[in-house]
Amino acid sequence: MTYLGKRQLATALACAGLVAGCFSGALAADKDPVASDGKPVNPARWIVTLGASVEYGSKFEGARFNGFGFMPSFDIRRGDEPEGMSAPDDNIDYTLFTLGGVELGPVVGLRSGRSHSDDKAFVGLHRVSFTVDGGVFAQYWPIEDRLRVRAEIRQAFKDRGGLVADLSADVFQRYNSFLFSVGPRLSIADQTYMKNAFGVSEAEAQANHRVEAYSPGGGIKSYGVVAATTYTFSNAWSVQVFGRYDRLAGDAAESPIVPRLGSKNQTAVGVTWNYSFGIGH
Repeated sequence: MTYLGKRQLATALACAGLVAGCFSGALAADKDPVASDGKPVNPARWIVTLGASVEYGSKFEGARFNGFGFMPSFDIRRGDEPEGMSAPDDNIDYTLFTLGGVELGPVVGLRSGRSHSDDKAFVGLHRVSFTVDGGVFAQYWPIEDRLRVRAEIRQAFKDRGGLVADLSADVFQRYNSFLFSVGPRLSIADQTYMKNAFGVSEAEAQANHRVEAYSPGGGIKSYGVVAATTYTFSNAWSVQVFGRYDRLAGDAAESPIVPRLGSKNQTAVGVTWNYSFGIGH
């Protein structure tokens, strides 16, 4: 889960407002035009989907307290391309090509930060900066429109952010206007990421007094499950309700930060509104 603080929330809202203003002329049409044979068509060259999620969950990775967060989302596909199925924790991606049924392309994500304002128990420990990461994704459907496996590998754009690999599998089931999905998660991180999120220096241990120095290595950092229900109102509007549970593992769980200041159990529930519209002809 990515939790945005007040400053990041204001920035995200400003960006969302700017994008909405630029495309305000497209918001008048909720349904695609209908051809002479009665079937809906979309003459647009591109279909853009803007989303806004409100979440309640762990303020940052390893936190013991929950809070509200906001997360914008964005997707674009060709006008002749059908809408794909996705999980609520998929990051922003674009399929550049398909090789042997495997979809490949770039992916961009957001990482939450950690500061003393989130939890006073972390006074004396270093601040973890909010950042953007980027990399590649690959996904494959062993059973078309029913079972998907996916991997994302993302490197933070800031020096101490490190590398993360997220692995997932999701089962999808459509029933009329509802789409249900559920599946397991596994997250792996390199040593740079683990030190930034869960490490404690000697100076920090002396300043905090509740934890000792700790230098974690890379490896598995968490495992969990994600479930979601999406309801589609029209070609333009849909809403998704989701929940996620993660359990910190490996060197992340062994960090003194987790049992003494935070928690191994990380949860989130939320709702996402999506609006789709066409641009270009």
